[in-house]
Amino acid sequence: MSTFRNPFAAAAVALVLSACGPQAQPTEAPPAETPSQPSPDTAGSTLPRELDPLFAQAAQEFNVPVELLKAVSYAETRWQMVRGEAEFPGQQPAFGLMALRGEDLEQGAALAGVTAEEARTDALSNLRAGAARLSQLATDAKVERGDLAAWAPVVAQLSGITNPEAQAEHVHRSVYAVMNEGAVELNQDGSVAVSLEPVKVEAKFARPQVRAMAAGPDYGAAVWRPSPNYNARPSGSTGDPSMIIIHTCEGSYSSCWSWLTNSASGVSAHYVVNESGSEVSQLVREASRGWHIGATYDSSLNGGRESWLNGVSANHFTIGIEHGGYASQTSFPAGQIDASAKLSCDIARDNAIIKDSYHIVAHGRLQPATRTDPGPNWPWSSYISKINSYCGTTTPTGEIIIDSNSANNDASKARFSLTGAWSDGYSAGYYGSGYYYAATEAISAPATFEFYLPTAQTRTVDAWWVAGTNRSPTAPFIAYNAAGSEVGRVSVNQQTNGGKWVTLGTYSFSAGWNKVQLSRWTTPGYVVMADAVRVR
Repeated sequence: MSTFRNPFAAAAVALVLSACGPQAQPTEAPPAETPSQPSPDTAGSTLPRELDPLFAQAAQEFNVPVELLKAVSYAETRWQMVRGEAEFPGQQPAFGLMALRGEDLEQGAALAGVTAEEARTDALSNLRAGAARLSQLATDAKVERGDLAAWAPVVAQLSGITNPEAQAEHVHRSVYAVMNEGAVELNQDGSVAVSLEPVKVEAKFARPQVRAMAAGPDYGAAVWRPSPNYNARPSGSTGDPSMIIIHTCEGSYSSCWSWLTNSASGVSAHYVVNESGSEVSQLVREASRGWHIGATYDSSLNGGRESWLNGVSANHFTIGIEHGGYASQTSFPAGQIDASAKLSCDIARDNAIIKDSYHIVAHGRLQPATRTDPGPNWPWSSYISKINSYCGTTTPTGEIIIDSNSANNDASKARFSLTGAWSDGYSAGYYGSGYYYAATEAISAPATFEFYLPTAQTRTVDAWWVAGTNRSPTAPFIAYNAAGSEVGRVSVNQQTNGGKWVTLGTYSFSAGWNKVQLSRWTTPGYVVMADAVRVR
């Protein structure tokens, strides 16, 4: 039985991008084309910490084996309450623990006696709608309900996958594989959120074709599944691969590669990484132009980098990696991140791509009007660090980066916290995956960047922020040692020098957890920006 990280522990990302407080406050205004980020738990609903009773209720009510209901949910969402977006043209967004889409969601909701919106946002309603739809399909197929193996064609039908090989992969190596292996999801306190005991069963469904799978032409660890959806890159420097784009499929791995290899879809990516990291598919050669991002390049969305490419189709000079999963999920499996980092290292090494967050970039950063993937919880700092480690280009010895998104931090030596009312933002030029901002007023209520040192050391501290005209010209950063004594302070002008590391000073710290705090106690009428701190 495998144990997985709790996907319900992280708080939902706020949809409101204005500072809040007892008085009217100035706001950090993102560009008009920057969308609000999706909330993993969705607005207006709270995801229960114990899901087993909900699965049992839905399964019993609609006469669906509870093991099957849990396995389908795990295969589709890793038991996360997702709120999908349409990653590909013609793709309906998926919702809830069951990743219900389109007609399946509408019909399931009607059968369960709930509204479509309830089926999208409420955990129990979503499970009941999913169970009701499975039950209807089973009735139509005249399935013997007590025979777990006989449900396999219904599982394939609900997946929406039409490619026979992908259907077989999804049934045998995803849904029925987790039934055979079992899984458990723990809460942070160690209690069980949901569990699936192993059930030995062989699906009554055509097995994946037994044949030697060709290795990817550019990445030997990949399976070669060629897509017809590509063309030649333009000649000259604009056609040379210089960036890697990170996507989420907004669905499962098998549904993703089957869609991207379908000529009718009109889309593709160079690679797809499965949820566990155990398999990678290559669909398009790196030298060819994949069809994975529908935007022309705008350097203002990417920290001002590579402005000479402004106005050029991003597909010309990028290599796209899709990942089974959703932009709204609260965490990503360690195996998937590791496999993706190895792949990105290989791509970057072979194409001389710079290994930083401006050249290995989120899809949502370059196409913010319609995309947010891979979402706010993609662990950018650790991901880039892994890529550099696999490529033998590690960060300087002893350097510690504390990001405002805790998912990006090495918890053994970096942590971030907030006191008081702060809002999250995503305007272009941020480090990692977003930042926090708050109105200036006569209150400290700081953002705290903590870092661990094994011995007393003198270190230089840098900060990163997104600049803007409403930012404080006197944002106060204060450094403390592990004993809580102040060791230095500096006020910086956050209206300038955005999108890069700015040195705050060099200070003497002690052994243990030291910290740098960004206070709000300065001239009112502005906002202060808490993005990232580097200790070197």
